[in-house]
Amino acid sequence: MAFICIIIFCFLILLYFLIKKPNTSFITTNWPLIGMLPGLLMVLHRIYDFTVELLENSNLTFQFKGPWLTGMDMLVTVDPANIHYMSSSNFLNYNKGPEFRELLDVFKDVIFNVDAELWKEHRKAAEGTLKHQGFATLSTRIKLKNGLVPLLDHFAKEGIILDLQDVLRRFTFDIFMVLITSSDPTTLSIDMPENEFDKALTEALEGILYRKIKPRFFWKLQRRMGLGIEKKMLEANDIFYRVCAKYISAKREEVKMQGVSHSTNKDLLTSYIKLDTTKYEILNTSDDRFLKDIFLTYIVAGRDTISSALTWFFWLLSENPNVEAKIRQEINKNLTKSKTGLEKSSFDPTELNKMVYLHGALYESMRLYPPVPFEHTSPVEKDVLPSGHKVDANSKILILIYALGRMKTVWGEDASEFKPERWVSNTGSLRHEPSFKFLAFNAGPRSCPGKQLAMNLLKTVIVEILQNYDIHVIKGQKIEPLPGLTLYMKHGLSVTITKRDSA
Repeated sequence: MAFICIIIFCFLILLYFLIKKPNTSFITTNWPLIGMLPGLLMVLHRIYDFTVELLENSNLTFQFKGPWLTGMDMLVTVDPANIHYMSSSNFLNYNKGPEFRELLDVFKDVIFNVDAELWKEHRKAAEGTLKHQGFATLSTRIKLKNGLVPLLDHFAKEGIILDLQDVLRRFTFDIFMVLITSSDPTTLSIDMPENEFDKALTEALEGILYRKIKPRFFWKLQRRMGLGIEKKMLEANDIFYRVCAKYISAKREEVKMQGVSHSTNKDLLTSYIKLDTTKYEILNTSDDRFLKDIFLTYIVAGRDTISSALTWFFWLLSENPNVEAKIRQEINKNLTKSKTGLEKSSFDPTELNKMVYLHGALYESMRLYPPVPFEHTSPVEKDVLPSGHKVDANSKILILIYALGRMKTVWGEDASEFKPERWVSNTGSLRHEPSFKFLAFNAGPRSCPGKQLAMNLLKTVIVEILQNYDIHVIKGQKIEPLPGLTLYMKHGLSVTITKRDSA
């Protein structure tokens, strides 16, 4: 009852000040009992842009106060000194924390949800497995040839308007399912079929976001009663267990039939089933729950991040035709397009490494529109950050990566501009920026172990599309980010496709 009264009170304040058009000082007012919740509700529709303004005017760090006893207090920061301190120099004192693990309980022990020794062993196994990317290259090549290219040819021929974001999300879902299991669910096809596992992933991620902006007791009550989004999360959890169990059982049988020493590592499940467990104290490949966690780790880490990065990249190219022209020139200079397309060089990491300007354009796109817009951390013991802010043990700290990439005090007065040139040195090589300043792949020991694989996949898809197609973004549509764990476009990206001259 008390919580309902708080909500009604917040609504009345919100209604009054919406008419008054409040300034930033009102939005950040810490009201008795209800904290800064009314202000948060008022800017929720433009939360990303608001955090940029707020942190630029708050010396890069801000203390948010939630309603009394709701556990919503948090420190938000984009200070590179704080980020470096938490992610590297004092890394051992900053974990994901028990509350984060509870928020993501539907994903159990995936690598981005665990700490301490279990995280170390997950990380070690991932680094060893991802060193050998042959099957990843093959998966991408096959899916391009048999999935994306035929579909884009069809859309180009028919002149159909398509949601490029949806197409790319389906494409990356299929690729990572092939990468994990060597089985293609073919969600990328002309009829765009629904896939229950894909849908369950989306609903689980939406549920986690809702949990982050709700008082803890409220979403836990909903879960116990099986109501609303929590009901969908329970259903998603059941789907995860059932679908993963089917693939794991089939893969175990396949390895058993071929023999561990003779079966090739054509997918990630095979690699993990054959993992030498004598090198690990905790990981147990005979446990299906461990393999389910591996399955979810890679599908969650890969599906949305790659498709998000590609969607924003192609939109930015449409807004900056001069950048697109330079990338096409670099492609023509370094890669020879065959009449059939999909030539070997498009998938050769050595050839892709020549694409310095493309690399810079991708980094610049992810600086402005990072696939993962924020990171969560929590101190094990109380501490004082380089900015001077005191943090208690188990308190919540959010690193707002979206805002970090737009800070003038970090990137200069042109921080909001799309300028791939900022990543290219005078000698034509890639310019290095510290990871605590460019956080798209995280920083320190928790930096993304699949960074090189992701960059190669992104470049491969971009080269293939730019060599063969022109993308025309439909004018007049509203482009804005959707609040979420991954930075998607709220309304998708409507485009038409035309085939380029193959001569």
